[in-house]
Amino acid sequence: MYSEWASLSSLIHNGNEENFSVLGKFPMVEGKAVAVSVVKHLAGNLGISQAAEPSPLTTDREVLWCMEVVCFGLSLPLSEHDTIRDCVFVYCEWLSALHPVPKISVPKPVCEDPNLYARKMINHFHNLFVPRKGEAWPFLYLDIGHDVINRQAVLCHRVLRTLQTLAQVSNRMNRETWESLLLFLLAINDTLLGPPTVKDDVGDQLCERVLSVLFEVWLLACSRCFPSPPLWKTFREMCMNWRHRMALIEQWNRVNLVLTSKLLEFMYGPSFPELKVSEEDAQLIPSGMTNDCIAQAWYRFLHCIGDPVDLCHPAIISQTQKFLQYAITSEDVVDPYQHPCLTQLPKIFSKAIRGIAVLVDSFLGIAQPYMDEGSSEKKESSSHPSSATHSPTPPPQRRLAKSFSVAPSSAIKGMPKASLIGLTSGRTVTTSHSTATTNSGPSSTSSLTSVLSNLGQDTRPPLAPARPKCNSILHMFGEWLFEAAHIGCHGSTHISDNSRLGEASTKRPSSLLLDGSVRKSIGSGNSLGIQGMVVNASPSFSPASSQPASLNDATELPPTLTIEKFESGRAEALGALCRIFCAKKTGEEILPVYLARFYLALQQGLRIPEDRSGDARVCGEVLSSIILNSADLFRLDLDGVQVLVPYVLDALEIILPDKELSPKSQYVSKTELRRASIHLLLSMLVLPLHFQTLPIRELSSGSEKNYNPLTFIQLKPRLMNLLINALQVESDPQNTQMLLGGLLLSVQDAAAYEEMEQGIQLDQGPDTPSNLLSSDSAHALFVQATYLVCHRLMSSWKSDLNVSLAALELLAGLARTHIRKTDDLECKRAVKWLCDYVAQQCSRPPPAHSKDLHSSIVAAFQTAATWLSAHPFLLHDKECLTTVLEVVELGISGTKSQGKPGEPIKMKEEKELKPASMRVRDAAEALLTVILEQVGYFPSPCGAESLSSLLDEAALLRHCRSPSSLTPPFHRNCSNSFYSEQYKGSSPLHHFRYFVIENSTMLALLEEPLGVSDEQDSQPTVTLLIRGPFGRHAWSMQLRHLPRHKSGSKYHAPNPGRPIPMGETSVRPDFKPRYFPESVDRIPLCKVDHSIPSLESTFVEDEKSSMEHAHLARLMERQVAAEAAAMQKSKALLEQIRDSGGQVECTPPPVCHEFQTARLFLSHFGFLSSESLKEPLNSPIAPLMALDINQPGFSHDLETLDGISCRTCDTVHLFYVRARQKTADEILSNVNSSSTVNPHFLEFLSSLGWPVSVHKHPGWSGHVSTSWRVTESSSGFDLPVSDHGGSLYNGENKVLYWADVNSEIAFVVPTLKSQKFMDTISTDGSLTSGELSSGPASFDRSFSDRGYLPPTPVPPEKPMRTFSLDLERQQQLAQQDGSAGASSSNMANEIMPPAPPPPTRQKRLGRQGPGSLHSSGGDTKVLVVWLESFEDWINVPIGDLLNSMATGLEGGTRPSERESFVIFLHALQTGLLRVKLQGPSGRMTLATPLVDGMVVSRRVLGTLVRQTSLNMCRRRRLENDAYHPPHVRRRLKIQEMTQKYMIKMSEPELYTYLFSSPPS
Repeated sequence: MYSEWASLSSLIHNGNEENFSVLGKFPMVEGKAVAVSVVKHLAGNLGISQAAEPSPLTTDREVLWCMEVVCFGLSLPLSEHDTIRDCVFVYCEWLSALHPVPKISVPKPVCEDPNLYARKMINHFHNLFVPRKGEAWPFLYLDIGHDVINRQAVLCHRVLRTLQTLAQVSNRMNRETWESLLLFLLAINDTLLGPPTVKDDVGDQLCERVLSVLFEVWLLACSRCFPSPPLWKTFREMCMNWRHRMALIEQWNRVNLVLTSKLLEFMYGPSFPELKVSEEDAQLIPSGMTNDCIAQAWYRFLHCIGDPVDLCHPAIISQTQKFLQYAITSEDVVDPYQHPCLTQLPKIFSKAIRGIAVLVDSFLGIAQPYMDEGSSEKKESSSHPSSATHSPTPPPQRRLAKSFSVAPSSAIKGMPKASLIGLTSGRTVTTSHSTATTNSGPSSTSSLTSVLSNLGQDTRPPLAPARPKCNSILHMFGEWLFEAAHIGCHGSTHISDNSRLGEASTKRPSSLLLDGSVRKSIGSGNSLGIQGMVVNASPSFSPASSQPASLNDATELPPTLTIEKFESGRAEALGALCRIFCAKKTGEEILPVYLARFYLALQQGLRIPEDRSGDARVCGEVLSSIILNSADLFRLDLDGVQVLVPYVLDALEIILPDKELSPKSQYVSKTELRRASIHLLLSMLVLPLHFQTLPIRELSSGSEKNYNPLTFIQLKPRLMNLLINALQVESDPQNTQMLLGGLLLSVQDAAAYEEMEQGIQLDQGPDTPSNLLSSDSAHALFVQATYLVCHRLMSSWKSDLNVSLAALELLAGLARTHIRKTDDLECKRAVKWLCDYVAQQCSRPPPAHSKDLHSSIVAAFQTAATWLSAHPFLLHDKECLTTVLEVVELGISGTKSQGKPGEPIKMKEEKELKPASMRVRDAAEALLTVILEQVGYFPSPCGAESLSSLLDEAALLRHCRSPSSLTPPFHRNCSNSFYSEQYKGSSPLHHFRYFVIENSTMLALLEEPLGVSDEQDSQPTVTLLIRGPFGRHAWSMQLRHLPRHKSGSKYHAPNPGRPIPMGETSVRPDFKPRYFPESVDRIPLCKVDHSIPSLESTFVEDEKSSMEHAHLARLMERQVAAEAAAMQKSKALLEQIRDSGGQVECTPPPVCHEFQTARLFLSHFGFLSSESLKEPLNSPIAPLMALDINQPGFSHDLETLDGISCRTCDTVHLFYVRARQKTADEILSNVNSSSTVNPHFLEFLSSLGWPVSVHKHPGWSGHVSTSWRVTESSSGFDLPVSDHGGSLYNGENKVLYWADVNSEIAFVVPTLKSQKFMDTISTDGSLTSGELSSGPASFDRSFSDRGYLPPTPVPPEKPMRTFSLDLERQQQLAQQDGSAGASSSNMANEIMPPAPPPPTRQKRLGRQGPGSLHSSGGDTKVLVVWLESFEDWINVPIGDLLNSMATGLEGGTRPSERESFVIFLHALQTGLLRVKLQGPSGRMTLATPLVDGMVVSRRVLGTLVRQTSLNMCRRRRLENDAYHPPHVRRRLKIQEMTQKYMIKMSEPELYTYLFSSPPS
């Protein structure tokens, strides 16, 4: 840089003639006497001990003569301290002539020409800092006490402070004065710092101070009078002579940091992450310094110490004149590089490389904020700790050198007091032990940290979007970093497992120490480049060319300078390189030569050295640094990075399976090291099945000709074993959750791959990639994962909620994974483990019962429901069924009927209901309902879209036999007919009787028969709509005296004929019947007979009784008259028949067609018994209550009840973001055409669920206004769309849908059109009551013409919906149901874990908002964002996109960006996808199986995204205290309706109500 300029080093080394006084030519005694007397008089006028007086010196000659005396006084022996002090005071006062206001004691000639005299005084000051004649600095203090040394140091500080102040405040200094000042500072620094370091000498004491003044004054000179190139060259040469001083590197780092901070401000603008420095250091840059001046100064200061890698070469550092002179004069040191002070070179080298690494982080935008280590210990000077006793402490206003420090070791006493700048969070070495976790990454040693951090998310600051390209940073710092990364390395090839026994190492030439021609060839890619995935190194260079001879010959170096001692600096270099290459942007190209050097450096750094104490391998600093800083290595599109997979895998096999691993560096967090290793593992799990038999080329060409390359598929067993072993020993909660996510990814990916390859395997040989070892097949992984997770869940994870949830999520995912060879015993064992887990959690002592504990129990119940619904055969096992039902009983009642062995069995009525919590009871009830209603029957013939019956009152009445039921309101296309209040007299509701049973189940009874009228087979028929907590069900029952198949048989003759009459007439005696014999009348009455008064006598005194008696007598008379008239009429009719000679034929009574079937049903089911009708003592509601449907609002409340789904409903919105898009309108417009999206995006959409028509879909459709209803669409919504990029599923016409027994989820791709459509439906994100009135119960269906959509992503045909109304076709329908269930089994294999269980219930009755009816826990916003450029994730306008995500469940509150979950997906060039998660921080972190940073394959992407979305919503519901599960919300609504519409009736009134006909 300065090759064409002359250096001024000779001037500094040879000294300046102006530094010598004429008094030096006289004997010391005479010169000393003159100096003492003159200086004492001059100092007396300065105002030190008395008031200052004007100087008597008035001419130039007088002033020059006195200056000759002062110059000599400054060179006196240190014993003449008073005289030297007065000389210093005189000059310090006279230098104020350059100040804006000189002091009064300054001579007039000095004030008139201050620059001339200032240059002379500055040169004279040099005598204060140089050794005296006949004295050598290293041996100076053998004869002088420390007191003298300290006093001299104070004078030196005074001079330095004066000169520093002069440079700051003076505006009169010209260029010559500036150059003199800079040359003086260079000279005294070289004098003090050039010699080898000796403990407690003046150089050791003043090292920091003189360097800080030099650098700060130099910066001032750059602003006011930019130094000339000769000065810069001299400055660089001098600094290279002082590199054995620690303080130099600290000051160099400090100034580089401040200049870089300013440089970033004007280069990248205010949006670039600020590099924060201390306020004190920020003042180093003058306010008037221009941007161009800052840039020039930054580059020159950066290169002022030469190549920092020279610091690891003692021979180079010691090749200076002062070291050679010391070696000549010393008897202990034979060679200069053997000086003891050079033992500090490893620390100096590490600090220098760390400083460069901080600059790299600054350009990447990830440097940590400034932190002042105010509490740290006294700063060590240079290489030796300073003595607290003898350290000269300047006055408080003096600032000791506040040097930049990024590598003070916390374990070394005498820690430097430095202005600390935090490094990146992935750094290996930190400033102090207390801040180790701050600088080396997020600590997860406590469960609290794990809870508060998002799962797998990197807590380091994100890379700056406007950061420079990797090539630019490597152009600036790459040469130093690559060279530092290769120190002590020998090139060797990575031999595959098949040929590793014959390991043949080839020496690698240094890519940095080659001659110019070789460098040129390397730059052109001829000698060293990436060809595909291999790097060819030329073998023509010396094996030892990668390091200097001084390091190769270890026998000549002291033990403290061996190459292993420089490992810390090498680790810093490799860490910085990893961060640079991991900062690659999407589409950015990195020069092949840089990639080659980087891969070679990592190859060497990832080699596991053997511990000198034995054969055990350890995790050294280099390996730790690489692992900590390369988490994104395989997540980027780095060309040929796959060649590093075997080396990284080797390293991970050392770190992850070792529970007791102790990193070599005590500043590396074991937890963070394992987390970084897990990140790398998660990015490698899918590589074997993705690349399969693709060979992994060797990084360097070996000498073996018969080389057997390693393939990716051969790494699969090692990866799976590593994953299992890591999970077995992991103790950190966050790391455990990440491993659980990776385990489920591996199982599902293997299962999907085997299922896809099942047909291909039949035609291939045994060596095909599909023929995997049993240890890594999907079945083997399924068995291992189930056993391991269940075992650890019971043993060590049960106390941590997040880990328990992750484990249960994994088990639920395993339950729904389709394995070709399912192990029934393993499934049974998994359910048994789940039941034991629930029992164990419930049996914990009361103090341990908390919200978290109950949340884990609820999640376990949900997981058990998933296993049973996915494997119905488990309930065929008696033992399994007993175990499950016992746990259900435990959850509902709090105890088991069958206690410990030997204890008597407790019957149900003997137990007191004390469940662990209401949430646990609700979850157990839900599991019981799944067992009784859904296991083996899901999906139903009507599809998975609805668990409830699709029949309602209107549909039932259309199938009634009675024509009167088909009243005008029941039009075919009237979707809200039977809830309409305008048809008061003919509403379908008035044909039903409504009752509530046990305050939890509502019955709607229809007494009219269904189907075609059949007079010969007219049976009592009742049709019920049962609305309970778990849905709506339709029953149709007949009272039959014979089985259906025998009901048509007749057991009597069709015409038996009239019997022959008997001719004899019977004698009919005529007598009057008596109640008592005739003799009774003859018995006389006694007094006792008169004791009973007559009836007439009781009316004499009681007027009311008399009136009642008279009324009763009239009624009796009327009845007697009526009966007599009837008898007369009958006799007359008989006489008329006899007179005509005819005979009366006996005929059977007509068949009864009118039955009070509602009464029969209630009676037969035991609801009308006296005990059942009694009002319980603990409840004001009787077991059977009739409802008044004539009250206003009943139909609306009934519709609202039907609008509460019996499953959880969630919505996921998907967006496609093209490169550099930042506005919501641009993003929403991308999906309008397939040409603007990635084809894999459409493939991903099809894997999320099956498409459904919003207007024909009875389930959740993403918005309340279109959910749980079927309407006729006449606007052409169902027309097929030939070209779309996902806009077809915008919710206006179609959505993607998926459901299981516990949850349903809709996937919506919003567009600008759908956003406007939703805005017309909802206001402020919620529905009005009028809009909600058209609810799911208002299905207006033409059932015979409408088919259902099979629950498969691509439905083949739509079979006709059947509703079991034709009772004669039950067998045929059963066969159809069986076939439909079989066709739906494939979909069942895809069903993911159950919906989220509820938190603790809070009793909340009364009216609620429309949104709360469906989701009392709030609506969880989940976004899936497909990124073309990964860096755009930070610019996605989540807040604006939320406006297009209305679901009607918001309850009037605007969704918050902070409360939203975002899953970012980025397609890599390899065909894999990178995942990034973003979500709110809380007690429950982001859910699994997806983990932040995970790399997944397209085969399982849809399944994993769907499952993660469901788990996110489930965890959010678990965390919400106000959440009620669906069946609880339905039960509360039924109870609310009971309170509002129940009819208070006595038992007789109820019987009367039942015997009467329903109002119509």
